[in-house]
Amino acid sequence: MKIAVVVSGFPRRSETFLLGELLALEAAGSLAGVFATKLGEIGETQPGTERLTKYVEFLPDGSVEEQARTMRVMLAKKAVQGVHGYFAHRPAEVAECAARMLGVPFGFSIHARDFRKVEPHVLAQRSNAAAYVVACNSDVARDIRQLGTQIHLLPHGVDLTRFRQSVTNSNGTLRLLAVGRLVEKKGFHFLIAALAGLKLPFTLTIVGEGPERERLRQLVLLNNLQHRIVFRGALTHSELPRMYADSDVVVVPSIQDRSGDRDGLPNVVLEAMASGRAVVASDAGAIASAITDNENGLLVPPGDPVALGQAIRRLAQSSELREQLGHNGRRRAERDYEVGRCSERFHRLLASVYA
Repeated sequence: MKIAVVVSGFPRRSETFLLGELLALEAAGSLAGVFATKLGEIGETQPGTERLTKYVEFLPDGSVEEQARTMRVMLAKKAVQGVHGYFAHRPAEVAECAARMLGVPFGFSIHARDFRKVEPHVLAQRSNAAAYVVACNSDVARDIRQLGTQIHLLPHGVDLTRFRQSVTNSNGTLRLLAVGRLVEKKGFHFLIAALAGLKLPFTLTIVGEGPERERLRQLVLLNNLQHRIVFRGALTHSELPRMYADSDVVVVPSIQDRSGDRDGLPNVVLEAMASGRAVVASDAGAIASAITDNENGLLVPPGDPVALGQAIRRLAQSSELREQLGHNGRRRAERDYEVGRCSERFHRLLASVYA
């Protein structure tokens, strides 16, 4: 089986789920090529990206048909059984067009924001034409099922050898960590508001970059938290495991933004669980599919800084509770989200369709 894969920008530090599944296809000898519809990010990339470099082709700017024709030419001498599009918008559209030109079936993955980038009737038509559609979380799976589409729910995994459980060495100051792009839907402005009313010793490290950085920095200054909150910028998996190890609690304050966009199941949730860290998260998107309240984390209503602050205070007052939630999170990650097994399920689905 040889599969051509269409992605958006490549590489991107936040799209570790894509990297894991591409590496599984590569390891199985099933990857015919990776076709990016645009350039990715400049700078340090996630470990493992280098293994895919020889497969990556950047499609020239142009229409969907022009990019698909370029794929057809590049794949002319390869026996390709199918084309997979990562994301429901442009990559899936190019995948569908290229597959039609090659005379093979296509399928695509849908994640979160990409669902809202396609008109519902267009997405329904694309889904009905596909040999399969994969959703990585229950939130977007529910949305697409409402269009009358059959869906394969295949969660992404986390590398349990990279993100390891470790003993916390707290010095009496609660060390909070938040990881994600600095955009509205991550809810970091609500986290800052929650911390402004928190009367206990804490520090917060925010890992990520994005258009909200200046707004968040101003909120930190306005609330006189500049000595407690640090912005670390974007980090890769070469550096992130240490950030989790040096934290006591990971906070995921996701919300639905003004455009209607929201997270599915963010990478940070699985990484925190794998690292054995207590998680405080909004009950938003598909976060509750991985975090069970009072079992392996605490869930709070999205956009509620008072409830978020109360949950953080509760964890600050009990190292035993933090340890219990972190331990249970690691066990849940081992049971349901080990990246090898998750990626293998993805590979088996494609093999069954394209064999």
